[in-house]
Amino acid sequence: MTTTNKPLKISNGSTNDALIDQLRACQNSEEILGFEKWFNSNIESEKLYKIICELLKNRSISRGLAAKWLLTLIEDRDNTISKLPVQ
Repeated sequence: MTTTNKPLKISNGSTNDALIDQLRACQNSEEILGFEKWFNSNIESEKLYKIICELLKNRSISRGLAAKWLLTLIEDRDNTISKLPVQ
């Protein structure tokens, strides 16, 4: 038996385009992380990293843009985890 993941639903074309424009507008890590924090706390949707993966899968954004964003998000998570005290 095989299963497929249910595709994430991004509201509509204009919302999708606005999100892509925002992704392209962020020039540095601080802007990317700031947008991620805002997005994850204010948008009733999946987390930003899942949306980026879906946009990449659907070929709505370039591999380079997706890599830039995902690398920034993953490095931030790694830094946060490495700062946690080990008990």
